[in-house]
Amino acid sequence: MSRFLTLVPVEKAVSIAVSIVAPVPDEAIPLDQAWGRVLAGSTISDIDIPGFTRSTVDGYAVRASDTTGASDAIPAILRCTGSVLMGSPSDRNVIPDTCIYVPTGAMIPDGADAVAMIEYCEPAGEEILVKRPLARGENLVRQGEDFSTGAIVLEPGRRIGGQEMGVLAATGSKTVRVRRQPVVGIISSGNEVVGVDEVPGPAQVRDANSYLCAGFVREYGMLPRMFGVCRDNEESLGPAIRAAVQECDAVLLSGGSSKDERDLTARMIAGIGEVLVHGIALAPGKPTIIGRAGAVPLIGLPGHPASAFVVLHAVAGPMFTVLSGADAPRKKTLLGVLAESIPSARGREDYVRVRVEGSQVYPVFGKSGLLNTLVRSDGLVRIPSASEGVETGETVEVVLW
Repeated sequence: MSRFLTLVPVEKAVSIAVSIVAPVPDEAIPLDQAWGRVLAGSTISDIDIPGFTRSTVDGYAVRASDTTGASDAIPAILRCTGSVLMGSPSDRNVIPDTCIYVPTGAMIPDGADAVAMIEYCEPAGEEILVKRPLARGENLVRQGEDFSTGAIVLEPGRRIGGQEMGVLAATGSKTVRVRRQPVVGIISSGNEVVGVDEVPGPAQVRDANSYLCAGFVREYGMLPRMFGVCRDNEESLGPAIRAAVQECDAVLLSGGSSKDERDLTARMIAGIGEVLVHGIALAPGKPTIIGRAGAVPLIGLPGHPASAFVVLHAVAGPMFTVLSGADAPRKKTLLGVLAESIPSARGREDYVRVRVEGSQVYPVFGKSGLLNTLVRSDGLVRIPSASEGVETGETVEVVLW
């Protein structure tokens, strides 16, 4: 048996990973529990928002035509006939050559079509001197200008943040239909791996990958479920994989992914389902596995934390987006000037950890087994498979963590 199977390009690996998942079902939850969840349906406004024409400033409701030509030297002189209370309509109208005081957010009296900011007005007994001309509609929001009755306010697939919660509240959405939060099983394997609460003995390491994966899963609004550390044998790993497939919507496994006849993870996945990819033209992360058991996708990650984290970003992230039912997130990126050349081998994609200082981008070179490169870096620079590297002084795009 050859040591390595045929490597697939990153683009193909992502396409396969995305194709084997479907969004989870939806459920109704109270609005106050909706932060971070994904909308399952369109939100329709049940009313005009705002429900009345309102002022956006403290000032005086006027007829714009009464302020034509107004200036500091020759102000428009209007008689003030009262004021509007917050939460109440005015009991009088604005007629020619008059004005009514309105605070920010108050309802505009009938007859007015603009609001003169208080900063550009001067009281003179019962009269107000307006020192700036106004256009119709200035300093006010008309009824229904934000959202009209029956308008689609939010589309399905939107992840709910603070601003979305405010809009949902304004539309009377006391309950919200959202996608159920997917559960992602996390399994670490390796005879050398011990729990985080243990002191490693000779030739042992603590289980960093389970927590690295759990944090990544939560960034996508999903729920991690830990299945602990398994030994490198079928008696330990087999029950954990079968339990995770039964209980979860997707499974991440780290360790045991060397591509040879000893590859326990691939054999175990094949035993309960099928292996679709075993090897990606990606550095770091070449021995990645993509498989499925029934409707549950599984990704076998490299055991080295830095490699695992790159694969999570490059492959698992797009898959998790589909699984959660969310719109594809906008990547946080910036452009910078490379301060040191990055070599690359043609035929594979390289993901290089980098540090950003102002406009300069510095590669953070280090072995894939080192954790310090993750916390010392700000993100990744992707070197395409057709490239042999990037030279000092070139502009590069940094995908931020």
